[in-house]
Amino acid sequence: MHLLFDEAGKFLAGRILSEAEASAQVELDSGKRVKVKAANQLLRFEKPAPAELLTEAQALAAEVELPLAWEFAPEDEFGFAELAAEYFGGTPGVRQQAAMLLALFEAPHYFRRAGKGRFRKAPADIVAQALAAIEKKKQIAAQIEAWAGELAAGATPAPIREQLFKILFKPDKNAPEYKAVVEASRATHLAPLALLQKAGAIESAYQFHWQRFLFENFPKGTGFPALAAPAITEDLPLADVQAFSIDDSSTTEIDDALSLQGLGQGTVVLGIHIAAPGLAIQPGDALDETSRARLSTVYMPGYKITMLPEDVVDAYTLSEGRPVPAVSLYVTLDEATLEVKASETRLERVPIAANLRHDHLDHLITAGWLDGHDASNEIEAQRLPIQREQLSFLYRLAKQLKARREVVRGKPETFNRPDYNFKLVDHDGSVPSGGEQVAITTRARGAPLDLIVSELMILANSTWGEWLKSLGVPAIYRSQASLLPGIKVRMGAKALPHAGLGVPSYAWSTSPLRRYVDLVNQWQIIAAARHGKTAALAAPFKPKDAQLFAIISAFDAAYGAYNAHQGSMERFWTLHYLRQQGVTELTASLIKEQAGGAWLARADELPLVFTVLGAQGLPRGTRVRVKLGAIDDIALDVGGTVLEVLDAGAPAADGAPGDDEDEAAAGPIAIAVDVSDAEGAKDGGSADNPAP
Repeated sequence: MHLLFDEAGKFLAGRILSEAEASAQVELDSGKRVKVKAANQLLRFEKPAPAELLTEAQALAAEVELPLAWEFAPEDEFGFAELAAEYFGGTPGVRQQAAMLLALFEAPHYFRRAGKGRFRKAPADIVAQALAAIEKKKQIAAQIEAWAGELAAGATPAPIREQLFKILFKPDKNAPEYKAVVEASRATHLAPLALLQKAGAIESAYQFHWQRFLFENFPKGTGFPALAAPAITEDLPLADVQAFSIDDSSTTEIDDALSLQGLGQGTVVLGIHIAAPGLAIQPGDALDETSRARLSTVYMPGYKITMLPEDVVDAYTLSEGRPVPAVSLYVTLDEATLEVKASETRLERVPIAANLRHDHLDHLITAGWLDGHDASNEIEAQRLPIQREQLSFLYRLAKQLKARREVVRGKPETFNRPDYNFKLVDHDGSVPSGGEQVAITTRARGAPLDLIVSELMILANSTWGEWLKSLGVPAIYRSQASLLPGIKVRMGAKALPHAGLGVPSYAWSTSPLRRYVDLVNQWQIIAAARHGKTAALAAPFKPKDAQLFAIISAFDAAYGAYNAHQGSMERFWTLHYLRQQGVTELTASLIKEQAGGAWLARADELPLVFTVLGAQGLPRGTRVRVKLGAIDDIALDVGGTVLEVLDAGAPAADGAPGDDEDEAAAGPIAIAVDVSDAEGAKDGGSADNPAP
């Protein structure tokens, strides 16, 4: 005697060896013996053999017309044998009974299970809904198959083109568009990105990177709500200075300006004047919410996304020819020794006499000219809106401040690589198309104007950080525990030393028009200027304020994403420059050996880190001549092969980006599609050593 039984929702059949009152011992065709409880025993039979019965029953079950079986089924609970008799007529055989059992079990939309071998017909409305869902699923499956076929044939269906960035970077694995890409990827043995490229989904490499950035960081677009710049109603005194700013020609968010008083009198008062949107924008208002949502201006060659609306920036920027509200730090110095005697913070209106543009003046304002040893540009220099004596004093002060920091730092800062400037020729400032002519120029770090601005901003950020600390007013600080490898700069609410800069504390405060952290710190500084020792009670953010920690976390994430995009776009335009100029060979220096014998190399005359082959056994720092391979504008990748060893150079000096940065700059972009599962600103300076 044989037995058909239910084993955890799976139907098995075998030969009965022995029986008890509540169970039976059954031997399967495999030889395995199982104990089957009485409740799980469904059908006893002599013939055919167990395996044959299951095979024949499955074939017959596929022929059962479920709508007809549903019509024949009783309204009350029933057993499979009862329905088999109604459906097949007469006395159904064992094959027919088993077939009906399998058919009922596989049709839960028609029949609900009421126990082992027992069922109840589903209500008509439920059946209708289930059938509609099944039909829809079939249609979706057919659509997926059709889309996958189009992709494999080299065409991109419109729905997949519309969902391109979601599919690649934040996929819904249940979406049919995603499943179609996965299916086509498997069928063609192509990676998803390569498949979509081949199918024409990506028409512009630049737009691919731009739209990806917007998708991940500005899903609602980059436009601003209609917000007016609130007026500063406070009656601010007019400062008795003539201040000037130093920025690049493209800078519209002019955050900082400088002034000098008392030159030649033994005591000099240096003024560091910072734009004061914090006097008008208040925590929690509409402009605060807007700037907090963005957290920083986003920079990239040829374009930028500002943190604040253009009209708001224009209202508070330190543009020349007018007195502008500012938070001013006045530092009193001994003119001979440059020792700091005192510092004071004031809220005031500052007359801006000039907006100097370093890219127009770097060739003129050189170290030799400032020291009085170079008179070759004297006639041109006479037209400057600022006296050489002022710039000479500021340059001498900047060099002294840098030297003092280096004593604390323990070793000098050396920047032996230039800054690279990207300019899109004849570009109107709109979002680039990616086909513009690009010019890449260099500017040596540590040039006089660069050094003046960076050192005086470090002085302001450090001075204000220490002042807030002394008053018990919380702020957002940047710190670095040491210069040991792997110790990175961190942001927090504690005033801790910054080993990389050699200062006791460092609170970003000098760019409130373009960094939200600086705006937050400016609110705290304004409270300190107004209330002095009781500022901790009046400041918008109190000690251990949860909002500060939330801002730090959000800013870290956004600032990292923005800098990564800037780096990617600079790499895009560098690769574009190579193609534009027909560059096929480069000289480069080896900087880090990779797995498999490849090396990372840095181009000598371009901002490019890339992988080279054929450099096995060479020491780090070796200069080589490299033959470039194919450029991939989507992966932002290019490789090379060593043609010639030029010389063995020294490793990169301190102050240059580390290996982690180099590897990130050389790496391909990440794509989120899984074919195994179908279901500091970098605006001219380093992050903590800003350039104009």
